[in-house]
Amino acid sequence: MLNDAAPVTLREVGLRDGLQGIKAILPTARKIEWVEKEHAAGVREIEVGSFVPAHLLPQLADTAEVLAFARTLPGLVASVLVPNLKGAEHALDAGADLMLIPLSANHAHSLANLRKTPDEVVAEVRRIRAARDASGARTVIEGGVGTAFGCTLQGRVEPDEVLRLLQALLDAGADRVSLADTVGYADPDMVSKLFERALRLVGDRLCCGHFHDTRGLALANICAAMALGISRFDASLAGIGGCPHAPGASGNAASEDLAYMLAAMGRAPDLDVAALLALRGEVAQWLTGEPLHGALWRAGLPKDFNHHASQP
Repeated sequence: MLNDAAPVTLREVGLRDGLQGIKAILPTARKIEWVEKEHAAGVREIEVGSFVPAHLLPQLADTAEVLAFARTLPGLVASVLVPNLKGAEHALDAGADLMLIPLSANHAHSLANLRKTPDEVVAEVRRIRAARDASGARTVIEGGVGTAFGCTLQGRVEPDEVLRLLQALLDAGADRVSLADTVGYADPDMVSKLFERALRLVGDRLCCGHFHDTRGLALANICAAMALGISRFDASLAGIGGCPHAPGASGNAASEDLAYMLAAMGRAPDLDVAALLALRGEVAQWLTGEPLHGALWRAGLPKDFNHHASQP
């Protein structure tokens, strides 16, 4: 029987997935402040950036510096996204706790986003695993299958193909895998069906869900995955982020909204939702003019929230 009171981990991805689509460069000092304040609010996993060529994503050119600071914070798992072996080598040299290798189940999206087919990404994971093992590092390799529920470039993505790629990533050497609704096509029924099949196939090596709030269903989709025992989810402060191949869509699940839901359900008692909400206000000032999302900031916390959230 699933433990419906087991704690849930929120992995903040705003510093990577959120910022990568924003043109104005957020200063490194601000990013470090962001990391520090999220950690102080109880967040214990943060994706601090990505090791990609600076000319492609100048917003993330300071990933190594932000990662170095994140590694000084007690109990914080600092993760980075890496698109290839070279990026992985940088992540290993910098001492990242986890590196996420993205793979798109949609061939058209994979070529547009990564310039590789899905199976070429799998082959790259094999090389990354060899490099990790040769280095003696303990960096965890997570293979993330994106567009798992559909894609704006192709439409339907076959669940059998998603499952094939999950297994292929593990066979290539990924330590664990995750599923992502990159463009916000999923609904709770789709989530339940695909995650249930994925859990039967790979068990507890399926470790995370990544949902976009494109059509307002991110939290509902998270609840559907939680009901199956998934206990780790990506979110972005102020809901920033999104996919360049889904124009007009809103971004990730908002961290402050997810934290509120989890705390109210007794699933994340160590998260300081008020502190996250305050930080959201600061980030909004830093990103003036950029599209922000989420709901909690409009209404604020209920007056009796601390008492209510502490109840069993």
